Formats: sequence, structure tokens, C-alpha cells
Amino acid sequence: MNKGEFVDAVAAKGDMSKADAANAVDAVLDAVTDAMKQGDAVTLVGFGTFLVRKREARTGRNPRTGEPLQIAASNVPSFKAGKALKDAVN
Repeated sequence: MNKGEFVDAVAAKGDMSKADAANAVDAVLDAVTDAMKQGDAVTLVGFGTFLVRKREARTGRNPRTGEPLQIAASNVPSFKAGKALKDAVN
């Protein structure tokens, strides 16, 4: 499902226009993104938690030459599914 199909599904379930659904989806995604930029976790009970994990700096290898290189530390967005979502999928 892509974003357009997701907006269509929200519009149908929420009994609203596609424009209103698109605005609602964009607002939710913006709110989650803004919270994660600040390092906060966003927990939607029953669905899951969006969080930022810290990846430590490490040494990797260049696949062409085999030469070691330093990979910088970074922040990685992550999602941990909640119990209700896991149960619904299984």
C-alpha cells in the first residue's frame, strides 16, 4: 500500500473527503517526524512505538578493496510493533 492508497483507505473509514484525509495523514506523519527529530518516542497504544535508536561508530570494509574504513555514528528511526498489531497480523 502506498501513500495514495493509504489516504483513500483513511477517507473511506473516516467518512471524509480525500483532501481531508490527506491533510490528516500528513499532519500525523509530520507530528511523528517532529517528535523523532527531537529524540522523543511516539507510542500509539496497541499499534506500536516509533523511536530513534543510536548506532555507534564502527569500522567497516570497502567491498571493492577490502580496505578498512570508519563508519560514523548515526541516529536511526525504528518501529517496535505493539501486541495488538502483532496479534492482528498473526
